Amino acid sequence: MLTKQRKQHILNTLQQQGNVVAKTLSQELGVSEDTIRRDLRELAKAGVLQRVHGGALPASPAVVDLTGRQQLSSDEKALLGRAAARLIEPDQVVFVDGGTSTLQLVRALPVDLRATIVTHSPVIAAELISHPAIQVVLIGGQLFKHSGVAVGAAALAAIRSIRADTYFLGVTGIHADYGLSTGDLEEAQIKRALIEQAAETVLMVTADKVGKVSPYVIASATAVSQLLVTHSTTPAQYQPLADLGIAVSLCE
Repeated sequence: MLTKQRKQHILNTLQQQGNVVAKTLSQELGVSEDTIRRDLRELAKAGVLQRVHGGALPASPAVVDLTGRQQLSSDEKALLGRAAARLIEPDQVVFVDGGTSTLQLVRALPVDLRATIVTHSPVIAAELISHPAIQVVLIGGQLFKHSGVAVGAAALAAIRSIRADTYFLGVTGIHADYGLSTGDLEEAQIKRALIEQAAETVLMVTADKVGKVSPYVIASATAVSQLLVTHSTTPAQYQPLADLGIAVSLCE
């Protein structure tokens, strides 16, 4: 079997089964495990899978920059944003992550809502300027331009001085076994700190991120209290997460 055919077989198996095991592939294809591991390295470099111990899992496609992500699943994100906005109650202190789904959340907030929104995203903060009753706390630090959020020691210190009722989290992947993940190490640290400082964490997630993984682990999947999905996400995708005790809500 040619290398191109072998790689396509790996990708087909990954799509059908949700994971691949190097030892199993080597037996199926009659090649060494070293050959399979080389294929997996090359496919991982191309961004089409994420290597894990013994094999690989589907890679999240949501690792492009903020501008690029705005074009992905826009209708689904608007639906998730409206559902998430309804969860915010008057006078709550709420962490809002950076990202395109959370941008839809703040755009859906009632103009007369009275609450405190804490964010490390200048984009999210600017969207709330026209909300007279919302107090906006903007966390500062080094701007990570890829995602349009503040990172670093200053941001971490500011986050750890605040306790919030709810954190609306953004990720590039959630997997029942491999947890919550993202594409940048410092972003992962910021998100972890926000989870620790919130009474509960809500994740709005598009179908392309469920069952997917990225290189940097934020926390286990059970750090999420509630998972908001749409009908684009199949029961087969979200059921392993529901089995962990996570409340899964289908947004209409």
